[in-house]
Amino acid sequence: MSHITIHNFTFTHEMASEPLFNHVSFQIDSDWKLGFIGRNGRGKTSFLECLMEKHDYSGSISHTIEFEYFPYEIENKDKNTKHILHDHLNRLDDWIIERELNLLEVNESVYNRSFSTLSDGEKTKILLAILFLKENKFLLIDE
Repeated sequence: MSHITIHNFTFTHEMASEPLFNHVSFQIDSDWKLGFIGRNGRGKTSFLECLMEKHDYSGSISHTIEFEYFPYEIENKDKNTKHILHDHLNRLDDWIIERELNLLEVNESVYNRSFSTLSDGEKTKILLAILFLKENKFLLIDE
């Protein structure tokens, strides 16, 4: 178990005149499963990006656990799906990856096709397989 501590967190998006978050403090236990719910433009993605250190903010965010952001960016979508899986899961055996794909009901043919040729549903399942096979990370899942 680990904690993520947000203290006196203030963040103003570059396009906004007022802060999205203003002197907010709270603590999250890494064992918790929780969600941020709100209308578009209210700062959900920006907050996750602050956790990933993609934005400047004031205050502090401290943690001892690594974050894993979903959905993943696939740099070369023309690559074979098997290679994309191994790029993200470099130390896992094929059988472990294949088992996860089977649990997600991914057709075997997908494994050997170019990622760019997959349907949106197949792409999502491949990305979910990567997400589910990452261990010891605090998952940041963004719509």
